[in-house]
Amino acid sequence: MASGGFSFATSDAQTSSSGVRSNPTLLCTPLMGTTVDQMLIEMRKAKEIGADLVEIRLDCLRQFSPQQDLEILIKRSPLPTVVTYRPIWEGGQYEGDENKRQGALKIAMELGADYIDIELQVANEFNNSIYEKKPDKFKVIVSSHNFHNTPSAEAIGNLVARIQATGADIVKIATTALDITDVARVFQITVHSQVPTIGIVMGERGLISRLLSPKFGGYLTYGALEAGAISAPGQPTVKDLLDLYNFRLIKPDTKVYGIIGKPVGHSKSPLLFNEAFKKVGLNSVYVHLLVDDVAKFFNIYSSTDFAGFSCTIPHKEAALKCMNEIDPIAKKIGAINNIVRRPDGSLTAFNTDYIGAISAIEDGLRGSNGTIPAGGSPLAGKLFVVLGAGGAGKSLAYGAKQKGARVVVANRTFERAKELADKVDGKAMTLAEVQDFHPEEGMVLANTTSVGMKPDIDLTPISKEALKHYALVFDAIYTPKDTRLLREAKECGAIIVYGTEMLIRQGFEQYKNFTGLPAPEQLFRDLMSRHA
Repeated sequence: MASGGFSFATSDAQTSSSGVRSNPTLLCTPLMGTTVDQMLIEMRKAKEIGADLVEIRLDCLRQFSPQQDLEILIKRSPLPTVVTYRPIWEGGQYEGDENKRQGALKIAMELGADYIDIELQVANEFNNSIYEKKPDKFKVIVSSHNFHNTPSAEAIGNLVARIQATGADIVKIATTALDITDVARVFQITVHSQVPTIGIVMGERGLISRLLSPKFGGYLTYGALEAGAISAPGQPTVKDLLDLYNFRLIKPDTKVYGIIGKPVGHSKSPLLFNEAFKKVGLNSVYVHLLVDDVAKFFNIYSSTDFAGFSCTIPHKEAALKCMNEIDPIAKKIGAINNIVRRPDGSLTAFNTDYIGAISAIEDGLRGSNGTIPAGGSPLAGKLFVVLGAGGAGKSLAYGAKQKGARVVVANRTFERAKELADKVDGKAMTLAEVQDFHPEEGMVLANTTSVGMKPDIDLTPISKEALKHYALVFDAIYTPKDTRLLREAKECGAIIVYGTEMLIRQGFEQYKNFTGLPAPEQLFRDLMSRHA
């Protein structure tokens, strides 16, 4: 595979301290209250949930008396304070007189604010006005926000130099991600910067800029008090940063794993893997990766720091072309969902979907029929109907064929169904034809389409009437766990197998491939049941 990736080598200066906190990156919570009283409540909440400092967003206040309100907010804050008074021309809400705005920031400094965040456009003027008046521990963050894109590495470097030239104590750049690979250019800056630097890439595609800031030397990152109170696009909550992504444990040498998909935010994989990594003390983190172009992603993130990936819709087939080595079974299926980066940087791919789904279906059938011979598969001889011919459909069709089932593939487009059916010596049909297809009773149905997935939870790929002919129904969807398809199948007397079973079981295999260790199976199950 071509390697056009950036170098993310980290310096010794970033090595961590011992204890629960493994990195020096600060976690800042923006206060978005519209009154001083609301902000005081938010400050206390921020401290309770584990933030290191708060950002007082003065432009959010409906009414503001600088001397009086700042005295209350700064003096009564239980955490160190960043004071920001963001003007509308830099993405904030303040539209008034510029002198009054800067005057309020100077009052904040005099009253004991720990940091002031001032925009690059006016930073020279502001810094000159406070020259020789700065308290010892007070620091000026000079920020630049780009709400359109992420410039080239050279342009970002020049921007950082301009910010430094204003006399900034801390450099802050916030850009916008049009593609997840944009984040790599900001990581390049933060990891090699000689001055404290905050690098944020806004939007869902930029999420890893926030999650991995401790790995790449970011001075601080922002976490919202709650999901509805974000101060910039793509901002995670403090709770998610600390509890879901183990933010405090991330260090410069932490290995990064993640799930590649589009969409991807619904995936529960980070919950499972991060809890498991923490429990066994592995220096690793698992993140959501919203990827548009897999080839471009692998080309840029080619460092061994990015140690492995899960791969979901719609990339299970396209990612095949980017691999150096493919497990023989995955090659036959023609789809992958698990990728491991070897120490030499090469990529090896596996398919663990078929193991997870087929073993769950077999156990479902075994539970209902005690006459199956030891070692034999309860799928042998069964008519096995697969809905969908994508990556997951291929996994189920291949897995069922391996176990001796007779396979039928139904897809919206007949051509794709035929292509897959031919590979497993099966029969092809359209989804519409499945409604009246019941040559025998006791069939097995496996849905691998997205019909019925959140938010379209009222949809189902097959009518309730048609479900009467199936002994077992499996749905690969796990958001929601209880899909309409499964509810109606249960009402018809079929055994049902949840998509969460496939997720958990294929996760066991991925964990083994990533770490070389046996999967903590009970932990995975407990987590899924608690967060179903």
